[in-house]
Amino acid sequence: MKKNMMTLIILALLLVNVVMTGVMMFVTVPANRKTIELVDKISSAIDLDMGTAVEPASGVKSNAGVSMENLVTYSFEDQMTVKLKPDPTGEDTKDHFVMVGVVLSMDSTNPDYETIGKGGDLSSSVGIIKDEINKIISSYTYDEISTMSTTEIQDKILERLQELYNSNFIVGVSFSTWLPQ
Repeated sequence: MKKNMMTLIILALLLVNVVMTGVMMFVTVPANRKTIELVDKISSAIDLDMGTAVEPASGVKSNAGVSMENLVTYSFEDQMTVKLKPDPTGEDTKDHFVMVGVVLSMDSTNPDYETIGKGGDLSSSVGIIKDEINKIISSYTYDEISTMSTTEIQDKILERLQELYNSNFIVGVSFSTWLPQ
């Protein structure tokens, strides 16, 4: 009799355990879905902030279509210090600067790479390129720079350089350093 009673108690506990597990699954799964959605939203916001989720500007050929073996980079030897536009509201009277290191990516298979791009040696054009970069970055205020993605600025620089050279052998602009102050 004791064995039967013990078996019934174990069976009852087993059924209670199954029911409680089922209830917990129905209660926690929707909450977990909401948590997963929240984590996805935060992840996408971080990607936007880092500039990785932003599409290139229209009309700009990005380096997405160039294979790594055909991609040649040109790094500026020194960093640029660019003064930002003053705050138009007048609330922030402090001068702000951005220290930026620029790396250009070029497509070595582009016909203009050898002629206009001088085979990847842009040292004779560094002054002109830096001037264009300076014009674009200095057109922003510190608040704008702080809230926007660097990808937007990189795309504008790329678009301007492609217009300047009237060619798309430059396919990407990267920042090795980006320090707004």
